[in-house]
Amino acid sequence: MLAQIYSAAVQGIDAYLVEVEVDAGYGNTLLSLVGLPDAAVKESRDRVCTAMSNSGYKFPMGRTTINLAPADVRKEGPGFDLPIALGILAASEQIESHRLAEVMAVGELALTGAVRPVKGVLSIALRARAEGKRLLLVPQDNAAEAAVVEGLDIIPIQNLREAAFFLEGQIDIEPLRIDTAALFAEPLDDELDLADVKGQESVKRALEIAASGGHNLLLLGVPGTGKSMLAKRLATILPPLTLDEALETTKIHSIVGKLQPGQALVTRRPFRSPHHTASDAGLLGGNANPTPGEISLAHHGVLFLDELPEFKRTVLETMRQPLEDGKVTISRAAGTVTYPAQFMLVAAMNPTPDGKMPHESRCSPREMQAYLGRISGPLLDRIDLHVEVPPVKFTEMREGRPGEASVVVRERVMAARAIQRQRFAHKPRITCNARMGSTEMRQFCAVDATTAELLKHAMTDLNLSARAYDRVLRVARTIADLAASERILAEHMGEAIQYRSLDRRLWG
Repeated sequence: MLAQIYSAAVQGIDAYLVEVEVDAGYGNTLLSLVGLPDAAVKESRDRVCTAMSNSGYKFPMGRTTINLAPADVRKEGPGFDLPIALGILAASEQIESHRLAEVMAVGELALTGAVRPVKGVLSIALRARAEGKRLLLVPQDNAAEAAVVEGLDIIPIQNLREAAFFLEGQIDIEPLRIDTAALFAEPLDDELDLADVKGQESVKRALEIAASGGHNLLLLGVPGTGKSMLAKRLATILPPLTLDEALETTKIHSIVGKLQPGQALVTRRPFRSPHHTASDAGLLGGNANPTPGEISLAHHGVLFLDELPEFKRTVLETMRQPLEDGKVTISRAAGTVTYPAQFMLVAAMNPTPDGKMPHESRCSPREMQAYLGRISGPLLDRIDLHVEVPPVKFTEMREGRPGEASVVVRERVMAARAIQRQRFAHKPRITCNARMGSTEMRQFCAVDATTAELLKHAMTDLNLSARAYDRVLRVARTIADLAASERILAEHMGEAIQYRSLDRRLWG
């Protein structure tokens, strides 16, 4: 007898439909699995046979053929165990098969018959809804993740017998429902707060501008000035994720297996801080079967690179294109995939190898130049704000008066982002000022003659590149938004220009 059930597999961050066809025929007992399965899928034969036996079912005698269609796409992972087992039970007439056509199933089987969680269930749920399926059977630990997809009944499954009884109608399992609004209403983690940072008002101002416009930021200062402390608190002043942003971010974290059991959504903007020994594949993604790297895990959040010059130059240079495009394309023998990578880059570094300012350092000019030369000019041009973090004064450390709280700064950031959402309402791909293209800059970054003259002198004196010119205009637009000004004024441009002077003073 022939039975059909549907499953799905993940490619990139999206899933595609997989039809599991099972034919139980006559002949010598043999299980044949076709459809370009990888090693993990091939091993499902042994897991399924043992799980069926331990669940009280019989493996059919004779030749059993399992086809995973489309047959020209390689299938990966253990998520086909549950649909294969249900297909075998239906083909061997141990369960009724009339409901299989409306069902999609995914899950790994333990030898006991228990259903274990798998990666990428959110993408699979979105595909099930797109294909018009009514029911999706998923492992219990993945149910909350899948239940955020509306218009689809998510059935949490604990073991193979429970799945079989449900399909036959012997038991009734209530679909899991998730209130997404309640997830976003959870209180913010107050462990980190900008009020903890003493002094550094100018740097806090730069953080506010960066958060308001989604701009990249470089913090430069001697050790102990609070660069890492400030960077870690940037995430506390960023605006909350929208539902669409949360879904896209959650898909990436689900594919990599970063979600906690029972976690439904990533509702906080990611903050990723890879070590400076990270490889190209670790930062961008890759390996034999391409998987997302740190820049994709930081999608819609912050990527913090501490001790920037300590990273391999080849690793840093690979970020140049993703910083411009907001996505990374990885080509391997197994195929080509594209992952989203719209992140804020925040980097921190010392000005010299020994951690002192250039006029105090004992390093030779050649040593200092070699140290700073690890960061290329094109990469620096893609960082919008270059900020010096000075040592904190003793009086600022001693005074007990706390600084401005993150929640207060966050309100101003959200107000500026609201202006940008209204500005770019007809262009959903642009989420903030940092993402403006040349067309939008001509439309929204026009300046008067006085402001243009100020920018002209800055271009000449600082020897700014054309890319840096665009960055200054974008930052000036954000500063104007924080001031609720429709026009970019000279004062806004002057503040934006000062955030480009530090790199030319050191690297020029």
